[in-house]
Amino acid sequence: MTIESNNKMVYDHILVRYGELSTKGKNKKDFIRRLHQNMKNALRNYPALEFERTHDRMYILLNGVDPDEIAPIISRIFGISSFSYALKVNSEIEDIIAAAYHSASQSGAKTFKVEARRHYKLFGMISDEINRAVATEILKNTEMKVDVHHPELRIMIEVRQFETYIMTNKLLGAGGYPVGVGGKSMVMLSGGIDSPVAAYLMMKRGITVECIHYASPPYTSPRAQQKVVDLAKILAAYQGHIRIHVIPFTELQLAIYKHADESYCITLMRRMMYRIAERLAQRQNCLAIVNGESIGQVASQTLESMNVINETVTMPVIRPVVTMDKLEIIALSEKIGTYETSIQPFEDCCTIFTPKNPVTHPVSRKAAAFEQKFDYDALIEDCLNKIEIIDVYPNQKNNTEEDLF
Repeated sequence: MTIESNNKMVYDHILVRYGELSTKGKNKKDFIRRLHQNMKNALRNYPALEFERTHDRMYILLNGVDPDEIAPIISRIFGISSFSYALKVNSEIEDIIAAAYHSASQSGAKTFKVEARRHYKLFGMISDEINRAVATEILKNTEMKVDVHHPELRIMIEVRQFETYIMTNKLLGAGGYPVGVGGKSMVMLSGGIDSPVAAYLMMKRGITVECIHYASPPYTSPRAQQKVVDLAKILAAYQGHIRIHVIPFTELQLAIYKHADESYCITLMRRMMYRIAERLAQRQNCLAIVNGESIGQVASQTLESMNVINETVTMPVIRPVVTMDKLEIIALSEKIGTYETSIQPFEDCCTIFTPKNPVTHPVSRKAAAFEQKFDYDALIEDCLNKIEIIDVYPNQKNNTEEDLF
């Protein structure tokens, strides 16, 4: 038991609870192994930390590291339901009572509740007896009162065979599955509000993401591309590392506007983007294309448009925000920290080349007819041959950090 002489509680562990991993049956071990590796990667700057995993918990031995310093990092790691600062003591009732009493006496709370859980069923007291023993000590030696419904302080006790963990807080984790357990996808990252949210939602389901961005210099500025890099840096906090493939799209866009009716230009641009994304995804061993399309939000996102655009690829296209309205997407972008960057006024290639009256109910036959007027396949290959690759990391100052995942 680690209690300083000045009566300040010193937590020596962080106890991590799994989220949906508990439902994974025979695959659970693989998911826990991936979460363990992701935790170590995310906390790589704290070499003093030690990790231990079990079938239902993970324990981080702090070795003097301030838990407040690493809590924000842990809160962004997918696969974690919640976590708590913990004090590890021997599984002896005297040690448990002493640590729990000290936690209560230093809390400043007026009401409390004890919640004991016996993972080791052969412990000499049942959970209710532990609760009563701890509560009696606190009631005898403090002015605190028991409140089982709305306590100011919850003292959580997890009893195992050789050690017991005393906790007084529960912090929410990011939920979902550990990134990397579900394969890899190619996210069309535009720099707007929607696509970063789509990338976040994919990572939450355990999917590693790479990103593709279409740039049209000199019509789009370097600041527009930098905005995408900045968004990827924010998202990288949830994954550890993100690779961006920047596609030089200018020549292909100009060819579309030269050979097609203006009303069909956005439809054709999206068809070309899908073709490029699929070829790149196959090259990078990605299993799906992901974008931030939401039904009815713009002309290219009606069901008719999606159908005509989608027919150019055979790979699955996933749209995580497809049924969300704009306010819901904005709220989530604010939560994950991308909103302020997304609204910076640097236009992407779709915005700059938007026609005055884009078709909302395109016909596949007409789109194909326009495409037959120029050699788009050669232009696509040229785009792929001129890709710029940018690797980004959380809070990155340069691109020399080693790949994490």
